[in-house]
Amino acid sequence: MQVHLNPPLEPGSAPQLAAAIVAAAADISDAELDYSPESIDVVEDIVDGFRAEGVSREEMAESLVGFGCYLGEIVTRHIGGAWRHTPAAHLTAAAFVVVLPDARECRPIDWVFNRLESGAAFSIRALYAAAVAGGADSGFAEEGAHG
Repeated sequence: MQVHLNPPLEPGSAPQLAAAIVAAAADISDAELDYSPESIDVVEDIVDGFRAEGVSREEMAESLVGFGCYLGEIVTRHIGGAWRHTPAAHLTAAAFVVVLPDARECRPIDWVFNRLESGAAFSIRALYAAAVAGGADSGFAEEGAHG
């Protein structure tokens, strides 16, 4: 999947991509994204709206990546950690992840793509809670949390 973003999709550009999606969400749907953990519900609602409209991951790739960067910024601001490149062997929707202070990896960009594909069966909120809890959650970095 080709994603053409400005700035380019790199770990260092995640904060700018997040800020761009915050502005776009406010402009397009009056959504208030304030980088609080509570705003994860707003992101889930927006992605659920995309799903209800029947859009594909390819059609919404840039927006989905932006929302993933936004979620990653929530993680880094409230839990800690940093954006890092991921090995090609683990490449999924994006070539980077958030590495938490305890060295676990989370893939917030994948979280958004999975929410679009699976709907409410895929809980971004649950993944964030797993990141906060700090315990091992099978599939935390790979498959995600369902529930």
